[in-house]
Amino acid sequence: MEKFEELIQSEKPVLVDFFATWCGPCKAMHPVLEELKGVIGDAARIAKIDVDQHEELAAQYRIQAVPTFILFKKGEAVWRHSGVIGGKELKSVIEQNS
Repeated sequence: MEKFEELIQSEKPVLVDFFATWCGPCKAMHPVLEELKGVIGDAARIAKIDVDQHEELAAQYRIQAVPTFILFKKGEAVWRHSGVIGGKELKSVIEQNS
């Protein structure tokens, strides 16, 4: 996997899903994100970060709850949301930042 810092420097928006394997709401978001990938195609990237495996990264971005979604554009966090969110809302946020 490419380095996180390189990943978020992309010209395209990068939606990062900070999740945990034991988290019920995170599991509920999985099919939503899979469907979103199909809808947005290569207009944006979706990356998943397991907070238990990447504790330093989770601390760096002050992840207090999972799932937390952060949308990055050219290395900048332009949007953030904690908790379950609908695919349409995510798509809209990505489109606004494309």
